[in-house]
Amino acid sequence: MGAFLDEVLAAGVDVIQVREKEAEAGEVLRLAQPFREAADRHGALFIVNDRPDVAHALEADGVHLGQDDLPVDAARDLLGPDAVIGLSTHTPEQLDRAPAEADYVCAGPVWATPTKLGRPAAGLDVVRHAAQSQDRPWFAIGGITSANLSEVVAAGARRVVVVRAVTEARDPAAAVSALRSGLPD
Repeated sequence: MGAFLDEVLAAGVDVIQVREKEAEAGEVLRLAQPFREAADRHGALFIVNDRPDVAHALEADGVHLGQDDLPVDAARDLLGPDAVIGLSTHTPEQLDRAPAEADYVCAGPVWATPTKLGRPAAGLDVVRHAAQSQDRPWFAIGGITSANLSEVVAAGARRVVVVRAVTEARDPAAAVSALRSGLPD
């Protein structure tokens, strides 16, 4: 895992997240250590998905929360004022209701994706709404690849979150470069 992380971080990934939905806290701590170390080596942000307690234990830069996770203000109380706290949103209404304490939001999944099983695609309308309504940083997420990135950018996205577009690529560093080159400066 360390070599993969070094490769993609060197290619331009600036935030990495450990996402182990089914693992117990101790297992996430063990699995996340290479992420913490790689982020430190490359000056990237390291985020833990769903688990503020694990983020605290790892001294992560922050946590990414879902709609049914610990509330943003409670995560802030645990992690402190400097922690980066993100929140998933799936509809324009959720975007509008996202607490101001969230440092960033994600809008999607734009397209159906196996990393969000059972979650219907939100489509490009949620991206358009985020582009029009969000003053804080926000990311389009869900099924984004270099082949459809231009559609997301045309809808207003300036930042994206990807998983399979990089992890399943034959050349992960080239995939990162292709995605970055398709985003506005």
